[in-house]
Parts: sequence; structure tokens; C-alpha cells
Amino acid sequence: MDGCYLRLYVHENDRIHGQPAWEWLLGKANEGLSCMFTMMNHARLGVGLQGQGLSELAWQASIAYANDRLQGRSLTGPKMPGKPADPIIVHPDVRRMLLTQKAFVEGGRVLCFLTGREIDSAHMNPDATARQRSDDLIAFLTPIVKAFLTDVSMEVTSLAVQIHGGHGFIRETGVEQLMRDARITPIYEGTNGIQALDLLGRKVFGTRGKSQQMMVGRIRETIAEFSDVKEVAELSAELGRRLEQWDKLTLELGMAAMKNPDEAGAAATDYLQFSGYVCLAWCWLAAAGEAAKRLAAGAEGPDFYKAKLITARFYFDRLLPRVDAHAAAARAGAAGLMDLPAEHFSFS
Repeated sequence: MDGCYLRLYVHENDRIHGQPAWEWLLGKANEGLSCMFTMMNHARLGVGLQGQGLSELAWQASIAYANDRLQGRSLTGPKMPGKPADPIIVHPDVRRMLLTQKAFVEGGRVLCFLTGREIDSAHMNPDATARQRSDDLIAFLTPIVKAFLTDVSMEVTSLAVQIHGGHGFIRETGVEQLMRDARITPIYEGTNGIQALDLLGRKVFGTRGKSQQMMVGRIRETIAEFSDVKEVAELSAELGRRLEQWDKLTLELGMAAMKNPDEAGAAATDYLQFSGYVCLAWCWLAAAGEAAKRLAAGAEGPDFYKAKLITARFYFDRLLPRVDAHAAAARAGAAGLMDLPAEHFSFS
């Protein structure tokens, strides 16, 4: 691609016969592919935001329905004895689904904000070194924002359908539409499988692990920032342990890929998921640490900050442990995927 051009036609026949009325070169000659990837990276961040928005809508619909729908009684005794049943939000399994949504939605929102802050820094920071650092962080985070948040949107919207029960499967409530809308997000602007290959192959192996270490360093800065906040001490320690696990996994996969390139492709999706969960843990540590500081300072609206601490604990207890399964799957190697000959993929 020798350049990226904007073409305007006076008449449809001009387009058919390849006669442009005007033509402008966008960017520099011989850098058209670079221009295209600038557009694609912007689009990928936009798709991640689309997944985030769909998750937000699904969560809001779930909260409203769980507070309104009456079904059964609380296991610890009626909460609304004057009504024929309690709202389903009293049931532990409904709380599990709602808190899963809440943890993903609010954590994803922080991840989007932090990425946006780095974009601002990359453009406007007066320090050239800081601008480059932000550029590198954006490059690392882009496939995670795109792929992880859109995969999350599938889970969050599916949970919304589940919380609504049979009502979630019909058009009246609108949540089935959210789930159908979410389904395109892992596909376009580069499938999530491509994002995983980009993260592991180009961003991690392509930099000999420097990009992953840069991200680890950024997360350790947050751990250090809240090291004296006792309310999040356990979360900080757990995240530090997960960073060591991430380092070890990255090194092992790199050694395997040097022997067999298929190892990178086999591990990429699970590696991206591992990375996404760790990055969201980083976001939740930052949110919980700030909430604890605000509570200690006597901030107004303490319930808001208490909810952040509770949700952060839920994320670390219930969702972050998923990385163990992803690490095991990533280490399983390519043999289990590639050994079966193509002709054996049949209906018999």
C-alpha cells in the first residue's frame, strides 16, 4: 500500500471508470498501511466501548427486574411478609449473577477510563518519554479492551437474559436484543482470536516481553500507591501474586513458541483472558484503594464507597480465580489442537 487516499467523484460514471474528480493523500506516501492500522486501532477501542455500553444496559435492566420480580421467599425468612413473595434479589444465586455483572461493568469502566487517560497523555503530555510510554501502554491495552470487554459483554448480557428468566427470551424486555447486539462485538474490527494473536505474538513476543513487563510495572505502581491502605492489603498481596504468575506464564509460553510457532496460536486466547482478568483486578484495586481513602476522610455518600470495597472483594474472590483455568489451558500446548488430522473432523 503506497498511500492512503481520499477520493471524491462528481458522477457515478467517474467511479465506474476509475476517474476521480479530486484526490488527496492522507498522511505520508508509502505509509498507507500505517494509516489503516491507526484507523483500525481506534475502531477496536470503539468496539470495546460498545461491548462496555451493552454490558451497562444489561446490568441496569437486570437490577430493575431483580428488584421488581416476586418469586419465592428468602432462605433466611420473608423479607416482604406483606407481599405474596420476595423479590428475586434476595436469592444468593441471583446476587451472584448481579454482582458478576456489577464487577465486570464497573471494572470495565475503569479500564476504559485508564486507557483514555493514556491516549490523552500520548497526545498532550509535554514529556516526550511519557508520551512514548503512554503510546506503548495503549498498544498493549488495545487488544485487551477490544477482546476482553466484548467477551465480557456476552457473559453480562447472557446473565441478563437468565435473570429475567422466560421474560428474558422474548422481545418485550429488550435484554435478548442486547445479547444479540453483543454477539457481533467479538467479531468485527478484528475477531477476538486475532486480538489474542496480536497481544501474544506482536505485543508480547514481538517486544521480547518488554510490553508485558511495562504493564506489570504500571500495575505495581498502583499496588505501591495503596500499600498503606489496610482495607485493600489482601487485594494488593493477591494481585502481586497474580503478577508473578503472569510473568511465569509469559516466559513459559515464549520458550514453547520458539520451538513450535503453533504454541503461540494455541495459547493466545487463554493468555489474553488471563491478561484481561489481571488488568481488571488492577482496576478494582485502584477503585477499592481510592474508596477506602475517601471513607477514611469522611466523604459524603459512604454507601457508594462501601459498595466499591464489597464488589472489589467479590471480584478477587469469585472472578479473578478464573485465571488459574486459563493458565492451565494455555500451558496445555498445541498438540491437543493440531494432532487430529483435518479429515477426522467429520460427522461420523
